[in-house]
Order: sequence, then structure tokens, then C-alpha cells
Amino acid sequence: MAPARQTVWVLLALSGVLNLRSCWTFTCPSICKCSFKSDTCYKDTGEKLSCTRETQLKSQAAPSFIRNLRLTHLPLTEVPSNAFRGLINVSRIEISQSDCTRYIRNHAFLSLHSLTEIQIQNIRNLISIEKGAFTDLPRLRYLSICNTGIIHFPDFSTISSLVVEVIIELGDNIQLHSIPANVFQGITQESVYMKIIKNGFKEIKSHAFNGTKLDKLILKDNRYLRNIHEDAFEGASGPTVLDVSSTALDTLPRRGLEHLKVLIARSTPYLKTLPPLESLLELEVAEVTYPSHCCAFHTWRRKDKDHSADNVTDLYDINLQYPDLQLSLCPGPFQCTPESDAFNPCEDLLGYSFLRSVTWLITVFAVAGNMAVLVVLIISHQKLNVSRFLICNLAFADLCMGVYLLLIAATDYHSRKEYYNHATFWQTGAGCGVAGFLTVFASELSVYTLTMITLERWHTITNAMHKNKRLRLRHVVAMMAGGWGFSLLAALLPVLGVSSYTKVSICLPMDIESLASQVYVVALLLLNVTAFFIICYCYVRIYLSIHNPDLAIRHGDSKIAKRMAVLIFTDFICMAPISFFGILAALRMPLITVSHSKILLVLFYPINSLCNPFLYTIFTRSFRKDIRLLLSRCSFCHARAEFYRAQNLEAHTIPPKGSTTSPRKHHSFRFYTYHIKMQGCFLCNGGGAT
Repeated sequence: MAPARQTVWVLLALSGVLNLRSCWTFTCPSICKCSFKSDTCYKDTGEKLSCTRETQLKSQAAPSFIRNLRLTHLPLTEVPSNAFRGLINVSRIEISQSDCTRYIRNHAFLSLHSLTEIQIQNIRNLISIEKGAFTDLPRLRYLSICNTGIIHFPDFSTISSLVVEVIIELGDNIQLHSIPANVFQGITQESVYMKIIKNGFKEIKSHAFNGTKLDKLILKDNRYLRNIHEDAFEGASGPTVLDVSSTALDTLPRRGLEHLKVLIARSTPYLKTLPPLESLLELEVAEVTYPSHCCAFHTWRRKDKDHSADNVTDLYDINLQYPDLQLSLCPGPFQCTPESDAFNPCEDLLGYSFLRSVTWLITVFAVAGNMAVLVVLIISHQKLNVSRFLICNLAFADLCMGVYLLLIAATDYHSRKEYYNHATFWQTGAGCGVAGFLTVFASELSVYTLTMITLERWHTITNAMHKNKRLRLRHVVAMMAGGWGFSLLAALLPVLGVSSYTKVSICLPMDIESLASQVYVVALLLLNVTAFFIICYCYVRIYLSIHNPDLAIRHGDSKIAKRMAVLIFTDFICMAPISFFGILAALRMPLITVSHSKILLVLFYPINSLCNPFLYTIFTRSFRKDIRLLLSRCSFCHARAEFYRAQNLEAHTIPPKGSTTSPRKHHSFRFYTYHIKMQGCFLCNGGGAT
């Protein structure tokens, strides 16, 4: 404990020494009169600082030679009223680096007709600059208040400067939380350049700049600034330059920006929408955060140009001579950054009209088909076997892909012809994140499930004569759990910062800026290619097994294997273009643009989700059987349901020993019975009772 106490006492002593030194290092200027005591830093005991015309004339220095008055480490708790009354030829006053000064009183800077600059800097304990502290300063052109602790915005309404341009600088005043109304009114009748940076502002209130001619207004690095009132510029002229970079603004005022020529809004992630572009008629330069804003500006100016050209067509018909007419029709040169790039072209979300129609078609059939498969397989009373379990997983994955397409199509419909107004909200919002998560999860789970279906078929056919070697449901459940875990991880990585879903409008992880992102994208594509080759290998082996006369195989297994071989191979043929162009793009060797890639991604990428439910399930006899059994519970088609139940019973009935039955006659009798019962079914449904 003793060493710790000694350390604390040493630190306290050093703090006291430094604090005392900050007061003792003050040197009274030659044109001033100072009377200080030892305890002036923290108590108001009557100490005085007087830098007036009288003290200046009494000083030994020639009054006309003193231009700068610098008060550093001022040991007073306040700068009193009339502290600088009547100074001659002093053009600059600096008060800085004081740990003692807390107040600047009313009329502290009064009627100083030679004063051009005031700097109040690095006074962290300064909490108040009273109203009227800056009064009647006709030559003031620069006022800086930086790195202080003031809690109320200073009042500049009594400055009354007559210079051409006044520069007001306020920076690093963290305790200032707002700019109130009318605080700048009366600074000057000429233009004002305001540099208000790195403060604690949260809002700028109505009529804040009333009565000013704003030339430049720099509000950058006010990281807590969230709101500029709609009428903040009411009563003001300008600004012509506005910089709101690195703020938390989510919108700009709709009024007061008619004369704005330069807008700078870099690193403002919350500023996702712009005011109506009609309120920015004179804008010439824009530096914004999102490329979509530049698309908005260019699109609007192009439409405005066309509209202006249409309005003056009649002027040419009457042969009036206007040599400057062509110049007036065309807006001036316009610069905007960042320009749209290969990942964010200035176009609608889907880009092409035919692509929009195809997307809706695929979406409807993919969602409806996979939903039907899931509902029928889940609520049917058939025993859940390996095949049904895998098909359920495949249908769920493809349903997720359908939901992804639905989100893309709905957003495209909502933002049609105005995507630039919605791009930032969509790509940086939760919607695009959910869509991207769904598509990556669905894609990987679908590929994994297709691979499992192929491996299960190959294993079953290879071990057709060894029932004890067939895969059990519990084995497949465990393997599919691994597939779900992998798919969830692959979909979550872009959310966690490995690549990103916000790079492109269709919310795919196309961000390959970092090495980790590039490895992630390439790894996913290579895994899909690997799965394709595994499936090809398995079905080649299945094909060879089916054509091996020495190997006994059940007819049902071989038929299913042939059908699935064609279907899965076709599915992966559709995936080949995606993998090929995707890997080249991930290796920074793109062969097609994002606009063209949308065609591949809509026509090929989700085609499996459209085809799988129909080709794997809906078009099969087993599914139709399940449908009719379900309908029989709703009083439809009892006859066919009874027929299927009879089939199942017959399939599980063992004929008596020694009995002989003609297969052909048995089939004919069964068909005849089915035909008669179906007639009864239609009669019952058509008009009455039997």
C-alpha cells in the first residue's frame, strides 16, 4: 500500500506544479496593466487585467508599433468588461492556453476599430462568453473560438463588421449541442464564411443563419449532428458551398439551398436521400458518399435538359435570333463523385424489362412449387424415409431461393425508374442483408442436398444386395445437420465482414477488396464445382453398375437413378456459367459486367429452384398419389384413394403357398375395378349420391 500511496502523492504534486506553472508562465504585455495574486487561478479576488488606451499610452513601447496582443496562460478567471477599451492600432488579440479563465464578460471586446482578428483557443475551462462580448468591431474579418468548454453558443449579433468577407471559426467545442436562431444576425451586411467543425452539435435550429449572406458553410466532422431544421436557412442568402462530411445527418433541408453550387457530403453514411433536386438548381459540383446520388443528379439534369429543349421548340419555328439560346438550354458542366462503377451502374435494380418479367415468372413458380412439395410431404401420413427427408430439405432450400427472388422483384417494382432514390436504403439496409443471406444459404444448402441425394442413390444401388449396408435415416439426418451448419456459416460470413452483401444491387457477396473476401468467394465457387464433379463421378458409376449384367439391382432403384442423373446433371449444367464467370471475376479477371451478369444470375442461378420441385416431386407418380390421399380426407376422389390403399395392401400381402396367379389377368381385373370406381367417383362429385 505504501508504494501506491507514494505514487498517488507524486501525481498530485506534479498536477499542482503544472497547474501553478500554467498561471505563473503568464507575462503581462507591455501595453497592459496587471495586478495578480497567488490564488487568482480559481478565485475571483479582484485581480485586474487592463489593456486600454490609457495603459497603452503610458507604456514605454511606442503604441503604433504594437499590432498583436497575445495573452497566453492568462491566470484570471474572467476577461472583464472593457478589458481592451480604446486600444490603438492593435489588429490581433489572442487569448489561449489558460487553465484558469472561465468567463468572457459583456463588452470585453468593445469598439476596437483597428481590430481585425480575435482568437480564443485552447481554454478548456471557459464555459461562457456573454452576450455582447463582441460589440462594434467594424474591421473584424476573422473570429476563432476553438477547443473551449463553452456550453452556450456565442452571440455574434453585435459585431457589425464592414469588411467584404468575415470568417467565423468554431471548432472542438464539445459542450455546444445546438446552433440557436438568429445568433449570426448582425455580424455583417457582406458575405460570411463559416467554418464550424468538430463540435458537439446535435441540431441546427430554425432561422439559425437568419440575416446572413452565407458564402461557405463548413459543418464537417460534427459527428453528432443529426438534424438541420427545414428553415435553418430562412432569412439567409446562400450558402454557395456546403460541406456536411463526417456528420450523422440523415437528410438535408428542402429550403434554402437554391443558390448552392458545391455540395460536399463525404463519409455521411446516414445521408441516404437527397432533398428534391429541383431545390438544387445551381449545383455544379457534388462530392457525396454513395454513387447512386450521382446517378440521381445526372438523371435529373438530363431530364431537365430535355424538358428545356422541348419548351423552346417554337422559338426556332418563328426564326428568332438568339445566339445564346443553345447555351441556356444546356446546363453547365457538372461534376459528381463517386461516379457509378462496374458494381453500381446507373440503372434499375434488374436493368432489363424482359428480365423483370422472367424474374416474376420464376418467382411465382419457385415459391408455389416448393411450398406445395413441403406441405404435401409434411402433412401426408406416409412414413418419413431417406428420400422424403432429402426432398424436404431440397424443397426448403429452393423455397428460400424463391423468397430471395421475391424480395428482388418486389424492390425492383417499387423502385422502377427511380432506383437511384432507393439504392442506398436498399443496399445498406436490412432488406438487402436478408436477401443476400437467403440466397447464399439456399444456394449452398441446395447444392449440398443434391450432392447428398446423389451419394445416397449411388450407395443404395452399389449395396442393393446388402440391405444392412443401406443408409439409415439417422445417418442422413446427421449429414444434413452438417450441411445446414455449413450453409448457415457461409451465409453469415458476409454479415460478419467477410465480403459484403451491399456491394451490388442484387445483394450477392461480390466484394473482393480484402484477401479474406476474395478467398471466401473463390472457395464457395470451387466447392460448388467440386460438388458438380462428385455428382458426375457418382452417376457415371451408377450408369456402369446398371449396365453390369453380373450385378443384381432392383428395377426401382435403377429407374430412379437414371431419372435423377439426367435431372441433376442438367441442374449443374445451368450452374456452370455462374461458376465460370464468378471465379474469373473473383480473381479480378471479369469477362462480363454486372449488368450482363444479372441475366445469368436470374436465368441460370435460380433455375434449379424452379425446376427441382416439379421434376423431382410434383411430376412423379408418388406425389400424385399423396395428393389424392390428402384430397380423400376432404371428401374428394375416394375411389382413387381406395385404389391406392388396395395397391399398398396388395403389395404387402403374401400369396398362399402353391397358388398360381396370372399376372396379366390380375392386372386386367385390377384395372377394370379401378375404372368402375373412378366412374363412381366422378358421378358422386358431379351431382349426387350413389
